[in-house]
Amino acid sequence: MPKNYAVFIRPISLAIHLLLLNLVFFYSKFDLIDDYVFAIYLNLSWLLISYFTNIYKFSRNIKITKVVTQLLKQFSIFTLAIFAFFTWTKTEIGIRQVTKLLFLSYLLITFFRALYFYALRRYRIEGGNFKRVIVIGSNGGLKPLVNFMSNRSDFGYKLMGIFSNAKNPSLSYQITNKALTKNGNGNLEHLGKIEDCFDYIIKNEVDEIYCSISEVSQDYINRIIDFADQHYVVVKLIPDHQDIFSKNMHLEYYGFVPVLSIRKLPFDKPLVKFFKRLFDIIFSILIIVFVLSWLTPILYVLIKRESKGPVFFKQVRDGLKGESFVCYKYRSMGVNTRSEMDQTTKGDERITKIGKFIRKTSIDELPQFINVLKGEMSVVGPRPHMLSQSEIFIKIVDKYMVRHFVKPGITGLAQVKGYRGEIETDQDIINRVKYDIFYIENWSFVLDINIIIRTIFNVSKGEEKAY
Repeated sequence: MPKNYAVFIRPISLAIHLLLLNLVFFYSKFDLIDDYVFAIYLNLSWLLISYFTNIYKFSRNIKITKVVTQLLKQFSIFTLAIFAFFTWTKTEIGIRQVTKLLFLSYLLITFFRALYFYALRRYRIEGGNFKRVIVIGSNGGLKPLVNFMSNRSDFGYKLMGIFSNAKNPSLSYQITNKALTKNGNGNLEHLGKIEDCFDYIIKNEVDEIYCSISEVSQDYINRIIDFADQHYVVVKLIPDHQDIFSKNMHLEYYGFVPVLSIRKLPFDKPLVKFFKRLFDIIFSILIIVFVLSWLTPILYVLIKRESKGPVFFKQVRDGLKGESFVCYKYRSMGVNTRSEMDQTTKGDERITKIGKFIRKTSIDELPQFINVLKGEMSVVGPRPHMLSQSEIFIKIVDKYMVRHFVKPGITGLAQVKGYRGEIETDQDIINRVKYDIFYIENWSFVLDINIIIRTIFNVSKGEEKAY
């Protein structure tokens, strides 16, 4: 697909969705006084709601969780709008017929959206609908970006090469799709020094420029941006690898004065807070009533038989906005004086026999649903650390305290990505915080469900660092 055809993707998607909606409506044969009034309402409602839900606003690298969230939001509001029509007009109609209309419409629209994304990504893999991209800079912070673009051809990025003033600018990034590089040897081609990029951009019709902030001076960045604006090229700035989180900036105006908020979070919305808390309450009550109620007496006997001490282990940990709270776990160690200072290590002699089992299966974490019910934790969120650990980690990771913007969780994105348990190297905590902050800035209910499902799957198959 030539890139200038891409502008028609969204209106075509909208037109097909409306066509499916109207076909289902006329197929359903509603017994209404004026079918056309309802048909007009049907179409206008879909258009108006889609404008506010941004269902047709999707980028090249949109995640499937975002797509699902958009559809669920659209379907939910549209359902309310349809039932509101019959309430306002006092039209008598069977609930089964309305449900059939909505169900068939949503089924077809979801199928089309899934088919569209599959077809578009297959088309990109075959070499269509691509964007020509150059990279300015060659430091290690660009490595994840280059790997992503080169190894995920379904997103349609064609890496042309790099411009850098470094002495040894060649980047070996294990590029698996050699068609994305001109020299085909697994390295990005060095196209010249930074000042050479301007002529190259024009001659090769470059679509996007990815520029390293740490390697390119502010003057050159300004020059590149000005040049790109004149030639309709998109510029994206890549922070240094030390900057582990992406600032979710939000622009607003005080009168005519532009003000840039560094971080606008989903959790800032009262409705999001309400539904996340409601989910936490319902989920934790179900676990406490149907699991902890019978599991606790059994573990009480097993734990007590092996070692003296309480069945529950209590430990002070960091919570929301740095406020400490008492975190509950089933005791998996013999009573000791090192528990507040030393993290658990592989082969830790303090762990009891029953403790090894409950830690391996993550059963020891279940009492934290009491913390969730009390409002100190959430089902999903960044894992809470010991106070002694936080004092160390805050010195290693510059943005460590950002993870305390939300309640800590029983499980989290970092945990399902493999960064759970013992912190062995600085990179372990850096990666953990990176995923925690990504979760905070990109939260969705679908993401929470995905993390919960993946946690259950990981626990069932056993995790390497669950010791």
